Amino acid sequence: MTGNEQPSARTGKGRWADLAPRIGSSVVLVAAAIAAIYLGGIWFVGFVAVAVALITWELATMTGVSRSLLVAVAAGVASLVLSLVPDGYGVPLLMLPALLGVGQARRQPLAFALFSVMVLLAGYGLVDLRENISWKWLVWLLGIVIATDVAGYFAGKTFGGPKFWPRVSPKKTWSGTVAGWVAAGLVGFVAFKTSMAGSQVIGISIALSMASQMGDIAESALKRQVGVKDSSNLLPGHGGFFDRFDGVLGAAVLFLLVEQVVPFPPGGG
Repeated sequence: MTGNEQPSARTGKGRWADLAPRIGSSVVLVAAAIAAIYLGGIWFVGFVAVAVALITWELATMTGVSRSLLVAVAAGVASLVLSLVPDGYGVPLLMLPALLGVGQARRQPLAFALFSVMVLLAGYGLVDLRENISWKWLVWLLGIVIATDVAGYFAGKTFGGPKFWPRVSPKKTWSGTVAGWVAAGLVGFVAFKTSMAGSQVIGISIALSMASQMGDIAESALKRQVGVKDSSNLLPGHGGFFDRFDGVLGAAVLFLLVEQVVPFPPGGG
């Protein structure tokens, strides 16, 4: 993602120059996601599989995997099968794209392997959340990621201030980072007030916001290592699907861990 940025010395128009394309592509993505979430079943499983394939293709391309399309198709098929077969049987498929591509990657092969596993794991977590727990909890998780990104974008652009980690992501600021936590806490507060869960959901929401930000930072670090600005140019104003969904990956993986300790009521309460 490209939110949580410090304003530059340019004019106000230049400062917000990327806002219109960001909004346009976001509207299309959100509409497709809402439709898939509403329909559920094979529609949502297919939506996630396509996203997994596209992100894996971008990851493979960035790291110089010679057969990036083949690895991406394998990731999409693995995501589809993993979500359709009974729990446990598809677990080996989590490693398939990593094993197919790690020996071909000319740059950062271990990073490729790790990220490719996380992409599939996050996709599995999203499908599990939608199909086996509740669509309401999926909306809650996505709401946290979106709120974190939007709050970070506007706070970083407006207030600027000290940078969060300039060596890795030089435009991100502490003002945007903290604004993301506050926004996520508000999403958790809404979940609490609507009786989806107890008040502990506020703290969990903030933790997922932090995981979302770390997913963003991890992707930024990888892009810096391989020398690219965006994972691709598929999404105007955002770069690629990996740039757009890096925060979702971090939040979804952490949720898979959290749900082993904290029960989430089916149906959202």
